[in-house]
Amino acid sequence: MTGHFLRAAGGAAFGLLLAMQAVQAQVSDDVVKIGVLTDQTGLYADAAGPGAVEAVRMAIADFGGKVKGKSIQMVDADHQNKADIGATIARRWYDQENVDIIVDFANSAVAFAVSELAKQKNKAILISSAGSSDLTGKGCSLNSVQWTYNTYALANSTARALVKEGAKSWYFVTVDYAFGHALRNDAAKTVEKVGGSVVGDVRHPLNSMDFSSYLLQAQSSNADVIAFANTGGDLANSIRQAQEFGLAKGKRKLAAFLMQTSDIHAIGLQTAQGLELTTAFYWDLDDKTREFTARYMAKTGKRPTMVQAGLYSAVMNYLKAVDKSGTDEGLKVIAQMKTMPIDDFFARNAYLREDGQLIHDMYVVQVKSPSESKGAWDYEKLMQVIPGKEAFVTPEESACPLLKK
Repeated sequence: MTGHFLRAAGGAAFGLLLAMQAVQAQVSDDVVKIGVLTDQTGLYADAAGPGAVEAVRMAIADFGGKVKGKSIQMVDADHQNKADIGATIARRWYDQENVDIIVDFANSAVAFAVSELAKQKNKAILISSAGSSDLTGKGCSLNSVQWTYNTYALANSTARALVKEGAKSWYFVTVDYAFGHALRNDAAKTVEKVGGSVVGDVRHPLNSMDFSSYLLQAQSSNADVIAFANTGGDLANSIRQAQEFGLAKGKRKLAAFLMQTSDIHAIGLQTAQGLELTTAFYWDLDDKTREFTARYMAKTGKRPTMVQAGLYSAVMNYLKAVDKSGTDEGLKVIAQMKTMPIDDFFARNAYLREDGQLIHDMYVVQVKSPSESKGAWDYEKLMQVIPGKEAFVTPEESACPLLKK
């Protein structure tokens, strides 16, 4: 009896030791390593770019630099808005540099390429600045999270608001790649759903400088709204040239689905004033948003865009999930994030849905006139808060197989 008890006790102790060793080994290589893959020099560099890298650096520092006693490290790279370059960097990070999670992206084509790689490698990605709704629609994955916004949430909110104001006929000027197509299609569906119509389309290459031919085609359509399904430098150039051409005169409106603080800054209030748009982050919402904005501006000299603020939030919640789950294994950490309450300066009334989409409040804002602005970077005024369940696609409408269980 005693020998049996000792053997049982010894077996239990050995099993406990193995379990303890397994837990200790769950943070791979004794490092949690985050790769920031973004556009650092191209047309999305102001909206994401070096500012996104700084947002991740801030999140790591604010978390304390360690999780479960293990060091948190960061690497970053510029994908140059090329999916093949982005995938090559991601493969090297996963295979050779032990990167646990890749974040940001800026470009939807790059995000799709790396998402496929993450599934193959059983790794994880956090998307903040790539907006195609297909990333959590038909291209959804257990390995990926889309944190800040998507094209559906932006287009749905903005299109509904303008059609309600009487802008019924729409002409789209669309950047010719996955992000632009998704933004245009999501907006067009909403326009038609609420009683409007699409009277024309034109597509332009990424990183265009001269929009004159596209704008003349849009002008000749006599549409109530000329809608720009682009962002970054393309959006700045197209809005500026549209104003020079006088396209916003009379009853015709210009719609910008994805205009960020950096875009308004580049265009200037004189040109951008009056535009209504939807954003995931409004810096002057309350003390929490103002506090983060002040700290970020002290680091960068610029106000955070929604994707930079969103990336900080995503990384902080990722690190909390690593701490709570005791592992940096991608699928397990994302599964943990889906069980956690998410409530911070950025994500209000938020939860992470099974398709990987963070559902949170969105904000309709209007660009101020120069006389309304109280100082540098004070560019928008809040018009409406859109609850997350109204802003994002419903589970019933989604094309994500993960929501069809």
